[in-house]
Amino acid sequence: MSETLTEIYDRMTHSGALRQDAAQRALLPELQRIRAALESTTGRKKGLLAGLFAKPAEGVKGLYLWGGVGRGKSMLMDLFHENVAITAKRRVHFHAFMQEVQSRLHEVRKTGVDDAILPVAEEIAENLRLLSFDEMQITDIADAMIVGRLFQMLFDRGVTVVTTSNRVPDDLYKDGLNRPLFLPFIALLKTRMEVREIESETDYRQHRLEGAQVYFTPAGPEAAAAIARIWTELTGGGGDAELRLRIKGRDLVLKDYHAGVARASFWELCGRPLGPADYLALANAVRVLILDDIPHLSAENYNEAKRFVTLIDALYEAKVRLVASAADTPERLYVEGEGAFEFERTASRLREMQGRDWGLGRAAE
Repeated sequence: MSETLTEIYDRMTHSGALRQDAAQRALLPELQRIRAALESTTGRKKGLLAGLFAKPAEGVKGLYLWGGVGRGKSMLMDLFHENVAITAKRRVHFHAFMQEVQSRLHEVRKTGVDDAILPVAEEIAENLRLLSFDEMQITDIADAMIVGRLFQMLFDRGVTVVTTSNRVPDDLYKDGLNRPLFLPFIALLKTRMEVREIESETDYRQHRLEGAQVYFTPAGPEAAAAIARIWTELTGGGGDAELRLRIKGRDLVLKDYHAGVARASFWELCGRPLGPADYLALANAVRVLILDDIPHLSAENYNEAKRFVTLIDALYEAKVRLVASAADTPERLYVEGEGAFEFERTASRLREMQGRDWGLGRAAE
């Protein structure tokens, strides 16, 4: 008989791979319920006749796990997802999933179908019994207007959903345009998923950075070593996945990512022709960004400097914690040439983002 999730968690904490947390541990039986039910049931019936005459498939009731930043939600979901012994499963960041859905809807609409959501939902559900989403959040009206019908169709086709979120369901798409049209989706979530809060007082990622130096200059071996220590501490040893965001039909990929913490060089993010949509998507997808090797900026790298300004604006507005190494202090990164005056605001924001409490209020938003 395989280990339960609680037994796996205890083994990992005893070995030092995880830190024991009572609030995290208390949620494992709920995830074990879903795991056991998925492993004990066979897949949905296939074939035309099965689709015509069988009762609608009933998936296992899923879980909506919400709580503040750094409580361990993503870690719990990963532990669960990795140990569900079925192949018809997928783990994906919610924002990336919705980008994929919008792109697929765009393609299907070209065929002239009356209801593009139906074939897209059937396509998703065809070979999936479990969808594990990281960080469910709705900020885009286009997403808000389709998620209700999309998820109803997925649930009706036997797909089980487990998701994490920083918000209680009632606060999803809060103050959004045409929000009354979105409310049935909230009701659907409450009906088809258990809603549980992780109430840990420990914000692991932010707590580790609180009061710590997060801006290192000059960029060099000492700065690189300090940032490497922070990266290891935040991720438990380094990135174990890539962050892939679907934006306007193309992918933005960061190779180093783990549970809300991403790492990239200045040139990876500002040396390529990225725009506001890319940086906004990134800011919404991560809680901590480690940015290596910010250079001196001038007219010679004006386009890169403009992108950097846009990136910092996006991170600032989203209250993302920034850890960075740079050629100089914020005020001396861009001292002459076109754009130097406008950069003063960015320098000010970089200073503010080094503050002891920066980003700690994001969990309460």
